[in-house]
Amino acid sequence: MQRGILRTLGVFAVLVSMTSGASAQLQGGANWDTSAQQFGGTGGAAAPPPVPRDASLEQLNKILSVSQLKPADRSFYLGLRAFVLSRAGREGDSRKDIAEMGKLLPTNWQIMLWSIMPALAGGGDRATALRTLDYGLQRKPNDPWLLVAQAQVYMQISDFQQAMNILDRAMGSATGVPDRRVAVFNRGQANFNLGNFQQSSDDFDAWLSGLTTVKARIDGTLWRFAAQVHTKHDARAVLNKDIGNENLYQWPGPIAKFLLGKLPPGELEVAAESDQTAKVINGKCPAAFYVGMEAQRRGDKQRAREQLQLAQARCPTTSPYNWAASSELKRL
Repeated sequence: MQRGILRTLGVFAVLVSMTSGASAQLQGGANWDTSAQQFGGTGGAAAPPPVPRDASLEQLNKILSVSQLKPADRSFYLGLRAFVLSRAGREGDSRKDIAEMGKLLPTNWQIMLWSIMPALAGGGDRATALRTLDYGLQRKPNDPWLLVAQAQVYMQISDFQQAMNILDRAMGSATGVPDRRVAVFNRGQANFNLGNFQQSSDDFDAWLSGLTTVKARIDGTLWRFAAQVHTKHDARAVLNKDIGNENLYQWPGPIAKFLLGKLPPGELEVAAESDQTAKVINGKCPAAFYVGMEAQRRGDKQRAREQLQLAQARCPTTSPYNWAASSELKRL
């Protein structure tokens, strides 16, 4: 099927293990390459059988005919099939699959769709992903997870104003900490791409509220640095105050060390290529983006342009680093 499905499997492994207690720890980042981190790890859960890249409706029907599938596994494949059915013009059947997801996972089916649809949209059929999410919103109007998924799809096509409108709705309908976190993190990215840098910094500050460990805070801290490059704040000083005395050896810690002037860019590149975690999550993508943002902070536009173009090439279209690099290049 679409290239994004394989990335979705990592998210699914986390969703399988999610309980009401674990869900309170959701960070809500929109980065598909680090989505497992956003859920605090897989908890030892196994992913479902792999889906072929070119999985057909017949293959998905065969998988779903297995009676031993666990509810979360079945819901995952139903979400994939809902997309395929919608793409084939079988809208009624697509809606039925989403309704079945709701029966199988009464409290988490919308999070499952959030995990699936933007990745599938990354394969190019964004209209189908948006339409399938609309079917979900018909069942659960203004659900923040479904709205965030829609906003992520719009950000893939650089319609950041529409994404912002949707994310404001998601913030208004969020009722719990995980809901607010996923909405405000994505709104921070939408604001960044729109050039609303102070608002973006404020959103990432809101996302960081209540998070106490470096591991939990670092993604938002780095994004806030990127936003503050364009504000009156001293981005490096704020970063140093927040995590400058921490152990930053674990990825993406080396990015923070580089931004603080404690690691040469060549060594950051080596870390992005050799660190086991970085290799799994395509660490070369954010490394190029943040090298570009540090060049922006120093006023080196040529270096910034080179690194942001590299980030565009390294990062998939589903990645917020790709969107942000493209937006920065337009501003240079």
